[in-house]
Amino acid sequence: MSKSLFLQNVIAVIWDFDKTLSPQYMQTPLFERYGVDEEQFWREVNALPGYYKRAGITVQRDTCYLGHLLTYVNRGVMKGLSNAILREVGASVTFYDGIPDIFSRLKTILGQAKYQDSDLRLEHYVVSTGLAEMIRGSTVAPYLSGVWASEFIETPAPPGVSPDATPERGEITQIAGLLDNTTKTRAIFEINKGVNKRPDISVNDMLPEEERRVPIRNMIYVADGPSDIPSYSVIRKHGGLAYAVYETASPKHFAQVDELLRTGRVDACGPANYCAGGQTSLWLERQVARIADRMMNERLRALESQVGRGPGHVV
Repeated sequence: MSKSLFLQNVIAVIWDFDKTLSPQYMQTPLFERYGVDEEQFWREVNALPGYYKRAGITVQRDTCYLGHLLTYVNRGVMKGLSNAILREVGASVTFYDGIPDIFSRLKTILGQAKYQDSDLRLEHYVVSTGLAEMIRGSTVAPYLSGVWASEFIETPAPPGVSPDATPERGEITQIAGLLDNTTKTRAIFEINKGVNKRPDISVNDMLPEEERRVPIRNMIYVADGPSDIPSYSVIRKHGGLAYAVYETASPKHFAQVDELLRTGRVDACGPANYCAGGQTSLWLERQVARIADRMMNERLRALESQVGRGPGHVV
């Protein structure tokens, strides 16, 4: 019998960031540091698609803010902004009640006696259109097994650069990589295939379902609204669970999430409050336990199908 590539013993909880884990946009403390008017910045960003369209250029609404942020740096408004500063400022991001405690609380479920010998594990991931370095600097970072988000280059590699050269530090100058609300689904498949654990595997590699590290049916995706519909769809299509959270003080936000539930986009919804005993915490705890029980039952059935029973006494 050939050895499988992965044990498939992982449950993955995948989190959006802004308005899901945090009540603010993560860039808020960054704007405060540099004295930038946050509302004006986002008004400018919202106008960028129309602005560039007049030049015959199409920009993506989800990610054009990244280029505008670089313009602020280049024009001296956010002079000196580096990846190190982004990580430092990330420590100032605020979170909803119950964060980060819920990360540990969900993991303790798999510490119950009935799971002790099964080596089941729970991993948390953040998949966001925000800034990776700020997430890595935030208080949730120690609880995460991976971060998918947008990143910047500081000093670009010059023509003829040596493969062994070390990049110089400095201001951010270029976009290294980005995620929009559609390409977030790529991150789901990278977690699914174990790309983050095995550098020799790429997201485009053909990999049988039984060889993938985290089957999507073992995933829970938590986000806050209509922009995450592509990710919700991928998760639910492949047997995973989707949960939508809303800001309790916002009837408009609740209405959006309620519509997602009504139209079958998500499995359930609840307030963006993760304290023990609350609706959202209870739902997540129950689903982690249900997935773990199913994984145990699947293992038991697989074992029974492979074990040849010895002869017994004839009565």
